[in-house]
Amino acid sequence: MAATAAWLAPPSRTELIENLVSGVDRYNPSNVGILEDYLYHQIRSEEYDCLANLAILKLYQFNPDLFNPDVVINILLKALTAEPFPDFNLCISLLDDRPPNSTIDEPDPLPTLLPLVMNLYNLLHQCRFSAFWVLYRSDELEVIRENYTVECAGFEDAIREVAARSVKVTFTRISSERLGTYVDLSGPELEAWVAKQRWSFDSSTGVVSIPPNPDNQIESVVIQEHINFPQLGKVISHTVQVR
Repeated sequence: MAATAAWLAPPSRTELIENLVSGVDRYNPSNVGILEDYLYHQIRSEEYDCLANLAILKLYQFNPDLFNPDVVINILLKALTAEPFPDFNLCISLLDDRPPNSTIDEPDPLPTLLPLVMNLYNLLHQCRFSAFWVLYRSDELEVIRENYTVECAGFEDAIREVAARSVKVTFTRISSERLGTYVDLSGPELEAWVAKQRWSFDSSTGVVSIPPNPDNQIESVVIQEHINFPQLGKVISHTVQVR
C-alpha cells in the first residue's frame, strides 16, 4: 500500500505538478514545458514520478509537433529503474508509430536508440543482470551512456537496487562472485554495497548471506480438512442422483 501511494503521489511532487497531473490541465499542451523541466529535475535529483512522465507522453500523443525524442529516451531510462513494476510498458504503450524525423539538422535518434533501450529492458525484466551490464558497458550503448545516463544521477545504483530486490526474494546465500556480476561491482566496492544492503559477507568463504524474509524462506504448509461421515454421505448421494 505504501509503495502504491508513493507511486501515485511521490513526496517530491510539488503542488503545481500535482495540479497538472491530476487535473484537466494535464491535456493542456502549453504545460508540456513545465512537465519536461520537472523530468530533468528528476534526472538531476534521483527522484522519480511516473505519472508526471506519462502525462508528457500523453501530450506528445495529442500534439505530435511537441514530440521530443530526447525526452522520451530519458523517460524510458527512468522507467527502467522502477522494474519489476510495469512503468516501462506503460510508457511504451503511449508511443504511437510515427515516421522518423527526416530533418537533416536534427536527426531523430529514437529509431536507433529505442531498440537498444528495449534490449536493456528485456534483460532486466528477465533478471539477466549479468547480461544487462555486459550490454550496457558495450560500445553499442556508448551513445546512451555518454548522452543520457551520464546525466541521470544515480542511474546505475538504481539498477543495482532492481537486482537487489530480485536477489533478496530468491536467495538466502549467494557467492560474492556471482552477486558481483549482478550489480557490476567487485572488491571493496561490492563489500561496501553489501553492507549498505544490511547483508553479511563472509570473506573466508566469499559467501553473502541475505537475512530471512517471507519470500526467500521455504515453509511447508499442511492443510487438514475434517469431513464428517454424514457430510460425505450427502456428497455420494448427490453424485448418484446426478448420474
